[in-house]
Amino acid sequence: MTARQPRTALFTVAAVLSLAAALLVSQLARADATPASPATARLAALADDVPSAEGHRYDARDHTGRTMDAAQIQQAQDGTYLAVYHTLLADGRFHAAVATSTDLRHWQRRHDFGPGTHQASLAHDGRGGYVLAYEKDPRNHIAVRAYEDQRALLAGRAHRAFDAPLTLSRCAEGTPSITSVRGATIQLTGHYRAGCDTDRQLRATLTGFRHWHAEPDRRLDRALRRWGNGGNIGDRAPVELGGRRVVLIEGQRRRGDFGSWATYAYDPSSGRADRLDIRTHGGSRAFANPSATLLTDPRGQPALLVSLFVPEEGSAPGESGQLLYWHKL
Repeated sequence: MTARQPRTALFTVAAVLSLAAALLVSQLARADATPASPATARLAALADDVPSAEGHRYDARDHTGRTMDAAQIQQAQDGTYLAVYHTLLADGRFHAAVATSTDLRHWQRRHDFGPGTHQASLAHDGRGGYVLAYEKDPRNHIAVRAYEDQRALLAGRAHRAFDAPLTLSRCAEGTPSITSVRGATIQLTGHYRAGCDTDRQLRATLTGFRHWHAEPDRRLDRALRRWGNGGNIGDRAPVELGGRRVVLIEGQRRRGDFGSWATYAYDPSSGRADRLDIRTHGGSRAFANPSATLLTDPRGQPALLVSLFVPEEGSAPGESGQLLYWHKL
């Protein structure tokens, strides 16, 4: 039989363990309170405050009333704003589309890329043309298309096409984001359905529209899981502030709970992420599909435009759907 320890000894051990746990939590809190980088802090200062933005639009839709879910914005050389987005239509499938605007509030749809296309990302190719990537079903995979110029993009006339094989998951790879286009080399990020169960991050390279290589981005996954995200880690998009790259990315605390989506600013150099504390006019609390773009706003001022999807489960009245807002720099 083991001798019973005196109660005073048990209380002492419990007190020591409690103090140690408190110190650990305190250290973690202090670590998280320190911004991952000056660029993530700057991004948070701009993206967190919707009411003070120079302009905004909740529940963004194109001229036909289609929702502009997961919209990502680019600016053409002539100043026109381009948006790629998707909508769930009556056929039960997502349709990606491209629209144009002159004021960031009113959008005219120019082309529908067809059923089974969604989560689109658009990038300039540096030569007057564009590269478009989207998730495509069936067998959800990443598809990449190249367009010689803006006219070809708006007409949907691609001159090069590539559909990536599934290499990290037999179930799904998608939500692409184009991070760079350098000649014949296209760098992308995306997600893969790890174990056919939960979305995790990938990075990929497409060379010459023929050779595809994808690998997990476990460093980014760790940065988001450190914040308690046990659900999907999904859509992301890069932006440069002060010459330093920041990645806006969504994380889901609980799988299946759309009200638990949040947005983070990830610093690739340190491997750390800051959670954004986004404040809307009505107090929405869930945000997904983030992206940010540097552009010239309708008043001619340099600005940062932020695009977020506000799930109905975490939205204030009148704020669900796609949110666009911009701050001058």
